[in-house]
Amino acid sequence: MSHFDTSGLPGAQDRLSADGIDVVRLGYSDIIGVDRGRDVLASHFARTVGGGVAFCKSVYATTPLGGVVDFDGGISAGLPDIIAFPDLSTLQPVPWEPGVAHCIGDLYNADGTPSEESPRNVLRKIVGQFKELGLTPIVGPELEFYVLEQDPGSATGWKRYGESSGHVYTTGRKGDPENTLLDALRHLGNYGLDVVAANHEFCSGQYEINMWHSDALDAGDRAHRFKDAVKELARRRGQLATFMPKPFNDEGGSGFHLHFSAVDADGTPLFYDANAEDGLSELARHAIGGIIAHAPAIAAVANPTINSYKRFGPDTLAPWLIDWGLDNRSAMLRVPPERGGATRLELRLGDASANSYLAIAGMLAGAILGIRNKTEPPEALVGYGYDPERSEMLPQSLDEALDALEKDKEIGELLGAPFISTFLAYKRDEIQRFRSAVTDWEFREYATHI
Repeated sequence: MSHFDTSGLPGAQDRLSADGIDVVRLGYSDIIGVDRGRDVLASHFARTVGGGVAFCKSVYATTPLGGVVDFDGGISAGLPDIIAFPDLSTLQPVPWEPGVAHCIGDLYNADGTPSEESPRNVLRKIVGQFKELGLTPIVGPELEFYVLEQDPGSATGWKRYGESSGHVYTTGRKGDPENTLLDALRHLGNYGLDVVAANHEFCSGQYEINMWHSDALDAGDRAHRFKDAVKELARRRGQLATFMPKPFNDEGGSGFHLHFSAVDADGTPLFYDANAEDGLSELARHAIGGIIAHAPAIAAVANPTINSYKRFGPDTLAPWLIDWGLDNRSAMLRVPPERGGATRLELRLGDASANSYLAIAGMLAGAILGIRNKTEPPEALVGYGYDPERSEMLPQSLDEALDALEKDKEIGELLGAPFISTFLAYKRDEIQRFRSAVTDWEFREYATHI
């Protein structure tokens, strides 16, 4: 079986009891970032999880509407198990659920080998590649989302919460009449997520909460928990929080930006060079070069839905082209103006629907390929972007992005063949289901006059 160390379980169970925790929620990420899990009674925690907790492997590929997509080792293999073991370092009380703690599970196949379809394992594998070079990747997640309130008269049953324009970078009840954001910020601040700030975003009902940076796996864990927590907190209020990339025709999309740097074994930041004209080290430049070179494939995991590609376009402040720039928000990859130990890259490619582990893994895979191959980036974008004659365009559909991911053998090798096969099967099924569905747009466009 796995190499899970059970020696810490008795002590963990004692701590749970002392802290008044009677239920542990053992959760893990599926392919699209949904937290799947089981609630385990704390009084039997050590006994229940000591040998692992079994789940059907095909749960990885469960669709939002409850379908199950087959992949290698899934339905056609007889629906075998995967086994979850708690990562006790992630055990965290849930502030808004008295008596409940959440613990992230590591996933193994029944034979004890790590499950290669697990998004957390995919990211852990990439982090291991950095460790071999003596590097630790540091990531700061930045997520946007919409809050909706019930509207029985609308087609969807929902409308934007606090509908009012012009409240970007505002706080208080002007754009948040019920203090929904403030309530969420306080709860999340007590949930070990290291959130630091929150504000109303550009669009009506759209908000952003920022998290501090940390090592990449911890950042992936925190972003995964963050998305689930925001949705749970909204449900408590009878609201819906959505990380859908572009839920409305008349408003902009929601992004998932990743701030990225690297340190050595002593914790020394490595992206700054005081002697370079732009302040960027050779390592940072190579990381930029790798991300630029592999951007089409990275888009598949950073922009993983059909809806993702409706967020892109000129004048959207969402990237459209494969470019980078110094303190330039119209570029796909921005280098913020801070230097010294704060020197970092900001990948603005991803949207809010991305699985946190996979978005980070895709970015890091491109970066490490650039570092290994000493890839030099193209010239930095100067001025306002979105001119397709200046740079190559990003994939303009999920189909194009999946094709790019399949063709990029270097990225595929880093992320792992089993994961790539599963991800492609799941996402191509999504495309096929969409193509066969009749949409509201089609009915409005054709029903009356045709």
